[in-house]
Amino acid sequence: MDTSQPIESAEFLNPFLPKMVEVQSMEDIRAIASMEDIRAAASTLGIDISNIDLDSRHLPLGEDIWHPEWDRLEYDAGWGNIIVVDNFPVVPWEKYDKLEGVVRKIYSQIDVIKEGGLLMPVDSDTQKTLGFCFIEYNTAQEAELAQEKTNGYKLDRAHIFAVNMFDDFDRFIKVPDEWAPPETKPYTPGENLQRWLTDEKARDQFVIRAGSDTEVLWNDARQLKPEPVYKCAYWTESFVQWSPPGAYLATVHRQGAAVWGVELIDFSPGEKYLVTYSSHEPTNPRDTHRVVLNVFDVRTGKVMRDFKGSMDEFSVGGAGGVSGVSWPVFRWGGGKDDKYFARIGKNVISVYETETFSLTDKKSLKVENVMDFSWSPADPILALFVPELGGGNQPARVSLVHIPSKEELRQKNLFSVSDCKMYWQSNGDYLAVNFYRYTKTKKSTYTGFELFRIKERDIPIEVWSLRIRTIRSLHLLGNQKATGRVSKLTTLKGKQANALFWSPAGRYIILAGLKGFNG
Repeated sequence: MDTSQPIESAEFLNPFLPKMVEVQSMEDIRAIASMEDIRAAASTLGIDISNIDLDSRHLPLGEDIWHPEWDRLEYDAGWGNIIVVDNFPVVPWEKYDKLEGVVRKIYSQIDVIKEGGLLMPVDSDTQKTLGFCFIEYNTAQEAELAQEKTNGYKLDRAHIFAVNMFDDFDRFIKVPDEWAPPETKPYTPGENLQRWLTDEKARDQFVIRAGSDTEVLWNDARQLKPEPVYKCAYWTESFVQWSPPGAYLATVHRQGAAVWGVELIDFSPGEKYLVTYSSHEPTNPRDTHRVVLNVFDVRTGKVMRDFKGSMDEFSVGGAGGVSGVSWPVFRWGGGKDDKYFARIGKNVISVYETETFSLTDKKSLKVENVMDFSWSPADPILALFVPELGGGNQPARVSLVHIPSKEELRQKNLFSVSDCKMYWQSNGDYLAVNFYRYTKTKKSTYTGFELFRIKERDIPIEVWSLRIRTIRSLHLLGNQKATGRVSKLTTLKGKQANALFWSPAGRYIILAGLKGFNG
C-alpha cells in the first residue's frame, strides 16, 4: 500500500479540528482523540473506517491535514478564562498526582475548573514539573476572580504563587528589553483646589439639590440670602458628594469622563483616594452578579487596587448600600494620611495598607462572629464589636486593636446587650459606645453609653445609662474639664427632627426635618 497517499474521507476528523495544529499521521490524531470518538464521527458520515488501514496512512512530509470546509470555521482567539500560576513547586513524576490534588483543592474553592482544564507541564528530560501551571475556568469572570484571590497565596515558605491572566502575557512580551527614560512633559500648573480658603469673608460652601438643579452656595450667617457660586441643571444623574475636607465635589453619572458605570463612591478622609462601586450583569445565567470596586489615586486617576467578586462577598458591614451591597465597603484608618483601609467579612477583618495595597502581615485579622468595626479618626486603632452568643452565656464585647501589630489594647464585656453603635470623637481622644440593654423581663430595652478615654493610661471607661426607650428631646453632652466627667450642657425641648448634622469642627449642629417632615 502506498504509505505516502493522503488520508481519505477527512470529514470525520472535523470535530477534532480545534486541537489540530500539525498532524502528520494517525498516531498524532490518536493523541488528541480516542478511537471511539473517531469511529463515532465516521459513522455519522456513513464512512466505514474498518476498510481503511489508518496506521499505514501518512501525509507527505511537511504537509498538514486540511479540508476545504474547515476554512469556514470561526475560532475564539481569546484566552481570558485561563490563568497562569507561577512560582509553582518542582516535583518528580511520582509526586505529580499529589501536587495536582493540592492544586485542584485550592482552585476548586474559587469555582469549577473546566474538565481537563488543569495542565502542569513536565520536563521531558528530568520528568519534573516546570514550576508553573495553567488553569482553565468556564468563564473569564471566574478566572479573574481566581487571579484576584490567589495571587500572593502562600502554599508553603518557599512557594508564594504569582498568578497572571494568560491574556496578559502578550502585554508582558511587548515590554522592551532595555529601559528608556520616560518623556519629560513641561509643567502645567493645575487648578488651585484650596482657592475657596482665600475667601475674604472666610466662608464655607454648601451644596443643595432640588429637582433637576444642583447649586453650590457660600454660607454667610450675616446675610439673609446665601450667595450663589455655581448652578447647573442635570449636573448629576443620581447624587453629589463632598470629599471629607471639602476640596472635591463629585458628581455621579451613568457615563463619566474618567469612571464609567459607577453607582457609589467614597472618599478617603485625607482625599488621597476614591473608591468606586459598580456591578455587572452576568453573561452566564448560572453566575451571580459581579461586583467591581476600584481604588483610585485622586490626583493621578490611577487605579491602585481593584476588588472583584460576587455581590454576597460585599454584603457584610456598612450602614447603607445598593442592590444588597453594604456601603461603604471599606473604612479608612490611620488619620488623614490614609495609611490603612479595611473591610469586614465572615469572622475576619481584612486590613490593607496603602503603601503596597496588600494585606497587613499578609493575612486578615480573625475575630469570631465580629459584627461591626470602626477606625479612630486620628490613630491606627480599630474598635470592633462582637455580639452576645449562646443565649447570654458568652457576653458581647468591644475591643480596641492596634494596627499593624494587632495587639489588643482594651476589652470590655457587655451583658444583656441587644445592639451596639460606636462613635469616635473627632480627635480620637474618646470612643463612645452606645448600647441597648435588655430589662430584667427581656421584653424591652433601654439605652446607655460607655466612654473609653483613649489617651489616658490603661484607657479607663466611664459608664452611664439613660433609662428611656424613646428619645423625645435632644441632649448635647460635653466634657467638663474640672472633674473630667461627662455632664449635660443643655436640653432643647420641643425641637422635632429626623436628622442631625454636625459641622466638621463641632461648633454647630443642624436639626433637620427631611423628606417632608417639617423643614
